[in-house]
Amino acid sequence: MRRRGTRRTLVALTPNDAVARGRFRTVREYRAPAHDLEPDMTTTPFDPRTLLAESRLGVLATIKSDGRPQLSPVMPYYDRESDVLYVSMTEGRAKTANLRRDPRATLEVTAPDGRSWATAEGTALLTGPGTDPGGPEVEALVRYYRAAAGEHPDWDEYRSAMVSDRRVLMTMTVDHVYGAHIG
Repeated sequence: MRRRGTRRTLVALTPNDAVARGRFRTVREYRAPAHDLEPDMTTTPFDPRTLLAESRLGVLATIKSDGRPQLSPVMPYYDRESDVLYVSMTEGRAKTANLRRDPRATLEVTAPDGRSWATAEGTALLTGPGTDPGGPEVEALVRYYRAAAGEHPDWDEYRSAMVSDRRVLMTMTVDHVYGAHIG
């Protein structure tokens, strides 16, 4: 149930009124819209893991050598059953180098309407890059792609691209998930 019709008065302090006279000046009155005052019968409990599983765009935070965060937009896949996050990345990028030095990572995703967010913290393991299109490193990327996006139109082309692009698969075991739905 949302709050019922309360009238709010926004006030501003001015030195003369607030300090000298101990009063507030009314700036304007605000009445919450009617839809804000009605019971919300469609609300279901928010589960940040559901948002993680549905999201295909997020921000990965890794730790730079100087201790500051390094943020990268990524396309994650969250396997809810195993509580593991997967992200494909390129060898030689800052996030890859950071994770090789310090495997702690955090991924944040936001709902398309901006009213919900979820954060997953964990420890990352990097697989690859592979040198053989049929090797285990590339097969891990194939499994990731299938889970995240379905079938590729040309798996031979995909496998070759994973080798030539020096792709690496980040597998992050999730230690902690939190988030919120606003409104």
